[in-house]
This record gives sequence, C-alpha cells and structure tokens, in this order.
Amino acid sequence: MIDQPDNPSANILIVDDTPNNISILFETLSSHGYKVLVERDGKSALEQIRYARPDLVLLDVMMPGMDGFETCRRLKLNPDTHDIPVIFMTALSETIDKVNGFNMGAVDYITKPFQLQEVLSRINTHLTLRKLRWELQQANQLLEQRVAERTEALSKALKEVENLTTQLQAENVYLREEIKSKSNFEEIVTESKPFRKVLSLVEQVASTNTTVLILGESGTGKELLARAVHNLSTRRNRPLVKLNCAVLPATLIESELFGHEKGAFTGATIQKIGRFELANGGTIFLDEIGEMPIELQAKLLRVLQEGEFERVGSSKTLKVNVRVIAATNRNLENEIREGRFREDLYYRLNVFPLQSPPLRERKEDIPLLVQHFCAKHGPSIGRKIEVITQDVMDALIAYNWPGNIRELENIVERSLIISSGRRLELGEWLLRKGTLDKKLGPITLEECEKAHILSVLEMTRWKVSGKNGAAAILDVIPTTLESKMKKLGISRSA
Repeated sequence: MIDQPDNPSANILIVDDTPNNISILFETLSSHGYKVLVERDGKSALEQIRYARPDLVLLDVMMPGMDGFETCRRLKLNPDTHDIPVIFMTALSETIDKVNGFNMGAVDYITKPFQLQEVLSRINTHLTLRKLRWELQQANQLLEQRVAERTEALSKALKEVENLTTQLQAENVYLREEIKSKSNFEEIVTESKPFRKVLSLVEQVASTNTTVLILGESGTGKELLARAVHNLSTRRNRPLVKLNCAVLPATLIESELFGHEKGAFTGATIQKIGRFELANGGTIFLDEIGEMPIELQAKLLRVLQEGEFERVGSSKTLKVNVRVIAATNRNLENEIREGRFREDLYYRLNVFPLQSPPLRERKEDIPLLVQHFCAKHGPSIGRKIEVITQDVMDALIAYNWPGNIRELENIVERSLIISSGRRLELGEWLLRKGTLDKKLGPITLEECEKAHILSVLEMTRWKVSGKNGAAAILDVIPTTLESKMKKLGISRSA
C-alpha cells in the first residue's frame, strides 16, 4: 500500500558518491522546501530507507560496490518500499542503460550535468503522481467497502455466477481454438498401406472410451491422429482440449491440468478452470507426455483410474468423464528404466497404442503431401502451382526427412515463396540438406532439431519474433527460441 504523501515538505533521499552532486542537489532541494537525506552508496541507502521511508529517491547509477540498478532492484523487491518512486541520475546516454533502469522499476531518468529546473519539475511531477495514486487508492478502498456492505447478502449467489462464468469463458476459448483449426480426418493424406492400417485402427478405437497412446517421431502427425480419434468418436460434439507437456514449466503443468483456486499460490489472483475440467464429457490430448514431471505422474494416474482430482489449493474432489489420448516421441520403456516415468502410468496409457510412421517409411505419400501443401499455402502466398517436375519430386523423395511431415511442409511453403511462376522451385535448401544427409547418414536428435530450426529461420528470412516469425511457427516464445539457437550454435552464418 502507498503511504500517505507528505507534500509539500516531502522527504527526498539523494544517493550519490560525488560530493559536488550532493551539494548542488541538497542546496537546491532544501531551498524549495524539501527535507533532504543523503547517502553515498547503495548499501547505506537501503539501510536508511528502512527507517526514514523517503517519499522519493534520487539514485546515481554508477557507484562503487552496489550500483544503482541493484539498489533499485532490491528496493522494489521489498513490499514495504516498492512503491517509493526512484529517479535515476546518470551521465550515460545509451538507450540500453535507460531500458535497464526502467526494467528495475525506476519511474524516470535525469542526466548529468543537471538542469536544476528540470530536476525540480520531474520531482514535483512524480510526487504529485504518487499523491494522486494514494488518493485514488483511498477512494477505491472506500468504494470497495461500501460495495461489500451492500452486497454481502448476495455474495454466495455471485460466487456461483462467477464460477459458471469462468468455466463458460474458458470453454469458449477452447471451442474458438477448435473452430479455427482445420484439422479433421480428411486432412490425413496417404496412399501408404502401413499408414492406412493405422487409420483402420483409429476407426476401430474411436467409438470406444479406451485410452490411446500415439507413438512416433516429431513431425509425423500425431496430433492429426488424435483429432481423428476424437472426431470419429461419440464425443465429437464436446471439446478436444490439448496440453503440450513440453512447452510449460513444471510449476505450471499441475495448474493447467487441474486448475487452481484464487490465492492458491503467488500470482493466483483468480480461480482457474483446469484442462481436465474443461474436457469433461469430451477428450483431452496430452502431447509430449514423456516430458511430464515425475512428481505429477501420480496425480495423472489417479485421474485415469478414478476420474477424480482436486484443484490446486482446494480440498474439494471433482469428478470428470474424460477420454485421454496421449502422444510422445520418447521411448517410454527407456524412460521407465531411467526412473523418469512411472511404470504403472505407462500401462494405464498404453491400452491402445498407435504408431505414427516417419515420412521416410511412407515416401509414396510425398507427392500427395506436396500437392496438399501447395494447395494449403499457395493462396495465402499468392501462388498457384500447376507444374511439379519429376526432378523436383525425385529430389523430395530421395531426401531422408529427419523432421518428417512438418519439415516437408516447411520446405514446400518456402519453395512457394521463391517460385515466381506456376512451376514449383526448390531452390538450394534441399540440395544442402540432401548432401549433408548422404554424408552423415543417421543424425542425432540434436542435429535434427538444429536442421529444423534452421529451415524455419530460412523460411522466415531469420525473423525470430512477431507475426509469421520463426518462434510463432515453432510454437515457442521468442526468448526460448533464442536460447535454443545459442545452445545449438545457430547464427545467421550457420
């Protein structure tokens, strides 16, 4: 909570290791009616603030020992002092230094040498803003108190409405996502006899409530198979709710799966409906199940066995009727031997396994897939491909496709961009990939991942973030992709 401001005789703390700066600021601020405190280093300033509680801090950036950035960071981490406005003083003019200051929680910057009128103006502005925030806070508290007094009798009914609204809103989000998706059984393009056998199994298991485990390498279309199972089932009119266990931190997966109550942990400001609750009556698709933390696997096992769970922060047991489809590119039996996956959970999931074959084992589908992706992406790029030469098709069929169908789709979309006429042009990307493939033979998972990221970066002309950037295509946040690029040694010259 913001302390009540004490204007006009506000307390201002000057933190600077230069005596001349201190003298100028002390004299100027004192002459304008401010109470001035002085410290010469960050550590002493933090001690002073604990007792004096100034209304504003003028903080030098470059100081011996603890610099201004660290001093500000610690000040903002303390709940008792994080509302005190901080104005940085610096001779640095680099934008990055200013950005760092604002990231630490500063409200403004003044540069050396000081323009005293500017200093006074900025101080007055931020003290006034602080006072206005305090007054607004008091008004809000008074309003909240009056509202609470007048609505106490209706609180229980409002709570029920709130819970229903939250659930309906969350369901609508998932339903909108499903409507936007163009995936259905017909989108699975194949002439492969082995893959047609897989689709036959999909048709047989879809009408049951049996748990399905889809196995296969990344990019082989495991999600399409999961959608096919759902769309052919009696649950087709209920949501297919998805969760990728590999893209969420371990600390968030439990909340995403089972939901949480308001106040269950720091940051839980509202009640959240979990994916299992949203999928009630429908299907939940747990992608990359092999990445699920071992400590959560027992709770997932309980849902599979009993159909019940509790939200995080609640003791109330919820019952659901959910069909589970899981997918993984890992060898779960190896994960069990390594102690990373529960054996009892594996047998609960592996009731009806489906193996999604890699593209190198169904190369007869490549011509169909190429035509499909040309038709899918051509209109948005402004291309209408009518000719695919035998040389182009032979090159596509000869390549080993470590990234499977996803990699093929990326190559086709990239080729559409560089194709100026109605003939599909491959460029040199596949030639480089094919040469590497022939030289190295089988490649590691890391090499495959690197090749896939490189192909997407080249397709986006090395645009990482933003709409149509590589991060959006790969479905990761930009900072995660940049970290992965650094780890794999991927740069523009790679």
